[in-house]
Amino acid sequence: MKNKTPYIILLLILFSCEKLALSDEFKSQDPYVIFDYMWQVSNDKYAYFDLKKIDWDEIGVKYRTRLHPDMSEEELFNVLGTMLTELKDDHTNLRSNFNYSRFGVRYTAQDNFDWRIVVDQYLTPNFFITGPFRHDFINNTKIGYVRLSSFSNTLNSSHLNFIMEKYQDANGLIIDIRENGGGLLSNVYSLLERFIDEKTKIFYTRIKTGAKKNDFSPIEPVYLEPYNGIKYLKKVALLTDRGSYSASSFTALASNAIPKLIRIGDTTGGGLGVPNGGQLPNGWSYRFSISQTLSLDQKPDFEMGVPPDIFVSMDWNNREQDEILEKAIRFFLN
Repeated sequence: MKNKTPYIILLLILFSCEKLALSDEFKSQDPYVIFDYMWQVSNDKYAYFDLKKIDWDEIGVKYRTRLHPDMSEEELFNVLGTMLTELKDDHTNLRSNFNYSRFGVRYTAQDNFDWRIVVDQYLTPNFFITGPFRHDFINNTKIGYVRLSSFSNTLNSSHLNFIMEKYQDANGLIIDIRENGGGLLSNVYSLLERFIDEKTKIFYTRIKTGAKKNDFSPIEPVYLEPYNGIKYLKKVALLTDRGSYSASSFTALASNAIPKLIRIGDTTGGGLGVPNGGQLPNGWSYRFSISQTLSLDQKPDFEMGVPPDIFVSMDWNNREQDEILEKAIRFFLN
């Protein structure tokens, strides 16, 4: 965790803030008070208004007209939840004891992954299951395939050691994070540190600090250091799609700094803002992105998704082939 420790500590502080409860003086069941609180805290802390060209003032006026004094909790939740979806951000959610609002970025583009096709057409029935990883050599090749469907649980170094050792002599390695909706940011480092042999700057970060649109903390670099142990330093194909969100987008963005990693597939779903939140006056909890992750040229543009180096889309008229995986295989065979 060297050199990224301040960034990780920051994340832990941000996530812990979500659990803080409001004092009694701020509690209210008045829909107008609740709405105004939600709108204002979003206005002050959300990090991507400018990039997404969102007029939050206009949106606030639009949704406030939908309030009335006698509205039910469900009606109020629908107003607030729908307003938050205007941010087009899956790190933006409203949670009550009866519902959870979400945007659903993966549904804004074509589906580009089917695990059944991968298993039936490219792997033996006895493929390896090593912790969260599903992996084996692609049929009749010396190309390793590693599927990671989630970053939710901490990646175990012994699992990664086994995989690095198994495919050390492979002619290529495919890491498939399609439909991986994210999880722990620390896992991004645990994975990518296996593919570098020197300290590498992977992106920059800054935090929204005030109500003005350009109120941010100073931009700070984030570094990755190589793992002190077994690594894989040959070319790697990273498969992505719109379902590759949050930690998966961080992985894709960081790969720009690692020339041996080639992204194949579709643009990721984005989610490069670190989420943080709190409680509304009625006790519901909320969160949204309060930081920006910037590319090596210090631009926040990839919040909308990190594009692949090689774009490929699935052909759903052919259920016996994974075009994205096929492209990765040919990449190593050519």
